[in-house]
Amino acid sequence: MQRSLALAARAVGFTNPNPAVGCVIVSADGQRVLGEGHTQPVGGPHAEVMALRDAAAQGHSVAGATAYVTLEPCAHYGRTPPCCDALVAAGLGRVVAALADPNPQVAGQGLARLQAAGIAVEVGDGAEQARQLNLGFLQRMETGRPWLRAKVAASIDGYTALPDGQSQWITSPAARADGQRWRARADVVLTGIGTVLADDPQLNVRDWRSPDSALPQRQPHLAIVDSQLRTPLHARLWQVPGRQVWIVAQALADGDDAAWAQAQRNKQQALEAQGARVLRVALTPSTAASAASGLDLHAAIGALSAAMPLNEIHVEAGASLNAGLLQAGLVDEWLLYVAPAMLGLGRGMATLPQPLDSLAQAPRYRWLEPRLVGPDLCLRALRQDMSHNDHHNDYHSDAAQS
Repeated sequence: MQRSLALAARAVGFTNPNPAVGCVIVSADGQRVLGEGHTQPVGGPHAEVMALRDAAAQGHSVAGATAYVTLEPCAHYGRTPPCCDALVAAGLGRVVAALADPNPQVAGQGLARLQAAGIAVEVGDGAEQARQLNLGFLQRMETGRPWLRAKVAASIDGYTALPDGQSQWITSPAARADGQRWRARADVVLTGIGTVLADDPQLNVRDWRSPDSALPQRQPHLAIVDSQLRTPLHARLWQVPGRQVWIVAQALADGDDAAWAQAQRNKQQALEAQGARVLRVALTPSTAASAASGLDLHAAIGALSAAMPLNEIHVEAGASLNAGLLQAGLVDEWLLYVAPAMLGLGRGMATLPQPLDSLAQAPRYRWLEPRLVGPDLCLRALRQDMSHNDHHNDYHSDAAQS
């Protein structure tokens, strides 16, 4: 199973919106690897088929063999036939799956069909590692909402920039390179208009590729929370080929000032001529009277999810948008790079508009996988309460593609 997990890890970010899955087929006595493979980009073969093809290419019979696969074999027709049927037709004797697939089109049916064909089935080996590889896909299938990871580079005392905004560079080149890997696995990089105007970033994947050189390089899409459509037409973000730029802006209403509304339409037309797609959503209910107030971030994520199937959203933003996402309960994970430096005073990770009344109100996370990256410390913090059912109906849920 460890080899299957390693194969799946090579495909993370390249199979979206499908999960990244690895499969290893071993002889019935467990002494020989007969074939192995991982899921290909969407529309291509799944891991089980790749492993069967690898075994056939080497002249191995897989009759009676065991397949170790990191996710339950699919049981539905999409762009490819069901993987469970391929395993049955090949005559395997046993299938060990790390996880059952929560996709409603599978949800135990793949395992059931294997058992009905007389194949022994086991589930659970390597489950937590397999879940980490496909956090977004699994959450999208379970709740209808993509996984939202907020990345922050900060000093020991929690500052992301000096008071005047200087932030290049708090963390080391090694930490910045590691951050590219997390960008690469996302469907969308999300930022705010403040970051666009202050830093003029490209927010693309650079100098990182999958360990599998056969997989094509891809760029995650870019989404900008920009209520007033202030994104410049000459910004560097337009220079990145191969991705879609989405801009989430304030919805227009009948009671809007006519001149302002017309200016908004003109700006939208210019941005769309540049290649952007503009999504308009309502302001937060508490601030809807002010045109300069923040957008309803639940509606923003919902609009993006309705526009395309999203497994993971990677946030690289300033303190205001980070705070808004935090307050809305949308941050599933913090990816923190902490430099061994003290700034003493500066800009924080998330600027909440009001202090908490009690410690009990603080969102709680659990630490995962602390590690050194060059001189910096990389920390992952996952929400303790991973239930998102309160907002389940706010999001468009697409079935997984095949």
